[in-house]
Amino acid sequence: MNQAEGVERRKERAVFETERHIIVGDVTLPPEGYQSRFSDLLNREGVDFIPLTNVVVTSIATGEETRRDFIAIGRAHIHCAYPARD
Repeated sequence: MNQAEGVERRKERAVFETERHIIVGDVTLPPEGYQSRFSDLLNREGVDFIPLTNVVVTSIATGEETRRDFIAIGRAHIHCAYPARD
């Protein structure tokens, strides 16, 4: 079910660091309860990719930024992840 079908979701801005990139994007989470924490998203069994929207990918080597509407990050490539602070 999606939001159009009556399930509310909230977006949280997050930072993901890989070997070559710093990726900042919005993750979608339930508003409360089961699997509503950012850490729940990172630790879910059977999830190999984390979908992000409104994404900025920054190269660590060059500092070059690329913007994307959507990407999916392979969990195996994530070295560090945390909620973004304004």
